[in-house]
Amino acid sequence: MAVIENGTTKHTSTTARVDRFRGHDYYNIDDLLETEHLLVRDAVRDWVKQEVTPIIEDYSERAEYPRHLVKGLAEIGAFGPSLPEKYGCGGMDEISYGLIMQELERGDSGIRSAASVQGSLVMYPIYRFGSEEQRMKYLPKLASGEFIGCFGLTEPDHGSNPSGMITNIKDDGDAYILNGSKMWITNSPIADVAVVWAKDEEGVVRGLIVEKDMKGFSAPEIHGKWSLRASITGELVFEDVRVPKENVLPGVAGLKGPLSCLSKARYGIAWGVIGAAMDCYDSALRYSLEREQFGKPIAGFQLTQKKLAEMITEITKAQLLAWRLGTLANEGKASPAQISMAKRNNVHMALEIAREARQIHGGMGITNEYPCMRHMMNLETVLTYEGTHDIHLLITGMDVTGINAFK
Repeated sequence: MAVIENGTTKHTSTTARVDRFRGHDYYNIDDLLETEHLLVRDAVRDWVKQEVTPIIEDYSERAEYPRHLVKGLAEIGAFGPSLPEKYGCGGMDEISYGLIMQELERGDSGIRSAASVQGSLVMYPIYRFGSEEQRMKYLPKLASGEFIGCFGLTEPDHGSNPSGMITNIKDDGDAYILNGSKMWITNSPIADVAVVWAKDEEGVVRGLIVEKDMKGFSAPEIHGKWSLRASITGELVFEDVRVPKENVLPGVAGLKGPLSCLSKARYGIAWGVIGAAMDCYDSALRYSLEREQFGKPIAGFQLTQKKLAEMITEITKAQLLAWRLGTLANEGKASPAQISMAKRNNVHMALEIAREARQIHGGMGITNEYPCMRHMMNLETVLTYEGTHDIHLLITGMDVTGINAFK
C-alpha cells in the first residue's frame, strides 16, 4: 500500500510488523557506558522500532530505498554525530557514534550504510580536509538531510587497490577537468554532492567536491542486487566535468585522505554489525522458546542450545572489542590496523550468527516474517565493502610482521 506524505510516495505494509527486540548484554557492558551513551542508544533503538522495522522487509523485497527516512535520520543525529555542533552535527564521542550505527544496522545494513556514508565518507573528509568555507557551505545541509552525499573511490577495475585509479583531473585555469568513473557507490543516484578522489597530472590523489548539476556528471543506478536491497547503489561517471578549484579539498594529498575516511567508516561498521547479529540472535532465541517439536520447545534440545550459546558468546566478544576500540578512538589512539581487525572479526561474526539463526528458524527462516535471511544477504556485502575480509586479514598480518604481503 502507498500513501502520499509531504509530496513523497511512502509505502506502508498492509501487515503491521511488531518489533519485539530487546537488547542483549551478557557481560553487563552497559556498566562501562556513560549515561549519554545509553540515552543516545535507546533513542535510536526506539526510532528504529517505530520507523524502520514496520517497513523494511517491504522495501527490501521491492529493492527500494526508503528515502522518507532521511529526515528522521537527521533528526536523531545519525549524520556526522561525532562532528562539531558548530556545523549542525551532534558533537558526540566515538562510542555514541558506534552505538548509533549499531542500532541502525539492527534495523537494516542499508539504513546504516546510508548514514555511515553521509557522516564518515562525505562529512568527515569535508570537515577534516576542507576549508572553513567548504565546511560552512556543505556540512549543515548534510547534517540536516537537506543534502545527500556519496563517496567516490572504488572504480570498475580498481577496488582493493585504490592506488591504481584512473579517474583524473587536468588543470584548466580556475577549474579542473574531471574524467573517469566510480563503481558500487552507495547513495550516488540520489546524491546532491559527491566527494570524489582522482589523480592530478603529477599522479597525486586529490579530493574534490562534485555537485550533481555539474555538466558531464551522471550517476546511473545499479540494479539486480540480492544484497542491501533497501539501499540505493550506483555509479559515478565524469565526462569532462568542470570542477572549480574552490571545490578541491585543500588539506590533503595522496591516498591517506580517502584511507582515513575508510577507517572512520570501518569503525562504524565494527559497531553496526553487532546490531544485525543481536537482531538475529534475539529472533532465534524467541522462536526457539515458542516453537515446539517432539513435545517440547526446540530451545530444550542440546544442538539448539549449542547454537544459542555460541551466538551470545561471539556477540559478547564483539561488544567488548568494539567498546575497547571506542575508548581508544576517544583518546585518538585507535590505529587503522586495530579498526581493520574489529571490522573483519565483527562482520564475520555477524554473518555466521545470521546463518545459524536462519537454521534455528527452519523453513520460516527464509521468509520475510523474520529478519535473518535479509540480514544474511546484507552482511555478505558488508563482508566485502570498506575492505574485503581477506584484505583486512592482510592488514593485520602486515601490522604484526612488518612485511607487506600486498605486493
